[in-house]
Amino acid sequence: MQTSFTPEQLEDPQVAESEKILRRCVHCGFCTATCPTYVTLGNELDSPRGRIYLIKDMLENGRAADEQVVTHIDRCLSCLSCVTTCPSGVDYMHLVDHARVHIENTYKRPLIDRLVRSLLAAVLPYPARFRTALTLARLGRPFAPLLKRVKVLKPLAAMLDLAPRSAPAQSATVLRGAQPIRGIRRGRVAILSGCAQSVLDPGINAATVRLLARFGVEVVVPEGEGCCGALVHHMGREDEALGFARRNVDVWMREIDKKGLDAIIITASGCGTTIKDYGHMLRLDPAYAEKAATVSALAKDITEYLATLDLPRQEPKRLNVAYHSACSMQHGQKIVAAPKLLLKNAGFTVRDPAEGHLCCGSAGTYNILQPEISNELKARKVKNIEATKPDVIATGNIGCMTQIGSGTAIPVVHTVELLDWAYGGEKPVKLKR
Repeated sequence: MQTSFTPEQLEDPQVAESEKILRRCVHCGFCTATCPTYVTLGNELDSPRGRIYLIKDMLENGRAADEQVVTHIDRCLSCLSCVTTCPSGVDYMHLVDHARVHIENTYKRPLIDRLVRSLLAAVLPYPARFRTALTLARLGRPFAPLLKRVKVLKPLAAMLDLAPRSAPAQSATVLRGAQPIRGIRRGRVAILSGCAQSVLDPGINAATVRLLARFGVEVVVPEGEGCCGALVHHMGREDEALGFARRNVDVWMREIDKKGLDAIIITASGCGTTIKDYGHMLRLDPAYAEKAATVSALAKDITEYLATLDLPRQEPKRLNVAYHSACSMQHGQKIVAAPKLLLKNAGFTVRDPAEGHLCCGSAGTYNILQPEISNELKARKVKNIEATKPDVIATGNIGCMTQIGSGTAIPVVHTVELLDWAYGGEKPVKLKR
């Protein structure tokens, strides 16, 4: 794609990077075939190619974002399916990230939209606040049908619909830090406690700690780490996102300097994609660039790390597992085979739903901010999963678990919960019901 940025514009490193990305696009349109919003809406401007044109026009002309640009960029899930499909290697992820920051800095959203986004940014990244919000949601749930009748209030209704009836108790396992390891010590890792997942399903990290300890891996939960920053990052609130990133980099670097780490384990693939990008996000910060690159290099999805341990094969089990590959896993981190191979070696029968490349509609806060499109994608995903007739659905991202779980009666568990069970751990709570 030909561009016409001025030399003055290219002095801005963010603009210079976006210009390089834009020049790689050859208008081929392969991305439209795998883009969930284009497949759903059929609008060229709701495809990666269409959004690229909008972003190019906005940045080249140095103008503020307008309603049209905001509408179509907001509808992007950042699922990155287009990145997997693109034959030209267009780095759409960083281009749309730049566009979102530009929107946040130059466009004044309607009041309700601003309030909803500020509420999400002020609550979701903070476990204590989030837990309180879930308690309050029980009081507000009866009003959800009324809120759905007013277009601008639909995100509030979506929040109430997605909120679980009750939040599980905090896990003592993870709060205590490391479990005693068994046998020969094979490694030392840190685990991300995170934000929303630690409230919605603390059993995921508890299962991870148990499983790793069983195979001789010491797990530490460093004091002070928290939200990875993904939630605000995808809303264009870059200062907040970088603040979260710097805090986590400081915490993990202290642990690295103290006793060393073989990996930083992440059990939510959405968080993993962002943490693996810390090196890029902080590349212009001289105080953090090198440290952030070190952290990104150590970041590993739990299945990515388990694949290095050569876990023993288990006897076949009479349990059919539909594996849902989260977009952040398959498109963001390019982890495709490892989770399914681990499940198969653990004795489970793994089934691949049709259209596995398409997003379930969760995408961080997307199912709140774009509930109508999200619900269409969820229905499509659930239909494809249920067609495999599974006993259980496994995935590696808490957002997908919540989204898919709200549309089916089939239990949805984290991949690591099944692996923990297969190798001597507890049966997942959802399978006991």
